[in-house]
Amino acid sequence: MKELTVELGARSYPIYIGEGLLQKLGELCGKHGLGAASPILVVTDEHVAEPYLAQVMAQLAGAGYQAVSHIVPAEESSKSLAVLEDIVTTALKAGLDRKSTVIALGGGVVGDLAGFVAASYMRGVRFIQIPTTILAHDSSVGGKVAVNHPLAKNIIGAFHQPEFVLYDTATLKTLPPREVRSGLAEMVKHGLIWDRTFTQWCEANAEKLLALDPQALQHGLYEGCKVKAAVVSRDERENDLRAILNLGHTIGHAIEAVSGYGQSQHVLHGEAIAIGMVGSAKLALRLGYPQHIYTTTKRILKKFELPVRVPEHLDTEQMMSAMMHDKKFKEGRMVFVIPTEIGKVEINHNVSADWVREVVEELKRED
Repeated sequence: MKELTVELGARSYPIYIGEGLLQKLGELCGKHGLGAASPILVVTDEHVAEPYLAQVMAQLAGAGYQAVSHIVPAEESSKSLAVLEDIVTTALKAGLDRKSTVIALGGGVVGDLAGFVAASYMRGVRFIQIPTTILAHDSSVGGKVAVNHPLAKNIIGAFHQPEFVLYDTATLKTLPPREVRSGLAEMVKHGLIWDRTFTQWCEANAEKLLALDPQALQHGLYEGCKVKAAVVSRDERENDLRAILNLGHTIGHAIEAVSGYGQSQHVLHGEAIAIGMVGSAKLALRLGYPQHIYTTTKRILKKFELPVRVPEHLDTEQMMSAMMHDKKFKEGRMVFVIPTEIGKVEINHNVSADWVREVVEELKRED
């Protein structure tokens, strides 16, 4: 087992990474001072429930905890106020109180949704993240929790840090190949914003990571979480530095919104972020940064079998409208994370909307 710490003073918490860690859940709950007098709510989705929910519930029961579960559809559309209300109903019926804990067992959707339940139920209860996807190595760390609005992703949310993150890499073995690729996009992102050496390692080990090689996967997840932990420790509430974690997300979130959460032609989060990172690299060219940033970014993402092209059927003006509703749109100008070198980025608060529109059109013709 590897361990990292997100340094936030009195609210610091560990990230545990290793194989078979679900078997330590009851022990870790006790270690972190979760009392057994108040009920625990486990939120998961229908795909994760079948292989893992019984094991989690058994671990909690074996450690003396009373737990109930709520299962949501395994799709982005579950991050909604309607589903949130259903979960709160379950919590109330189960008697959850201010000393209760909510456990998120699943990928990024479940983590964001259950985290927002924990942040808002009785004005905030304790929270544990148990990510079961590669993508969630990003979303499970840092305390950003939210649900979506039809016009904008993650627009209704809060900052609510977990007690700990338990990352059992054994749960990744059942992921479909497309979900694996989508998750690896965020791993590559962590290198591109922070660590050139890690970026080079990702490219060199792309085949091993795609094949879920245990050693490569554990190293990549550890290094990716280390970047996220370092950034969050310096800027918990995204006042400045933490915004660099949004590389590719402005265009990416617009792609997700316009493609329709959970629809047949929906673009997965990591796929959308990959396209968005190519778009940010194209904007870097317009700002005078070197050509190799764009070519390297695109080459690495293609090596991970990720898309680099905006689907042609997506309407450009609808994407622009979605970006105007994005949290990173301020005072009439577009805010973008721009790569200035491999492993370095800047936050540019003055990107021309016309440039962005042109780049979106260019991305529809990307090869």
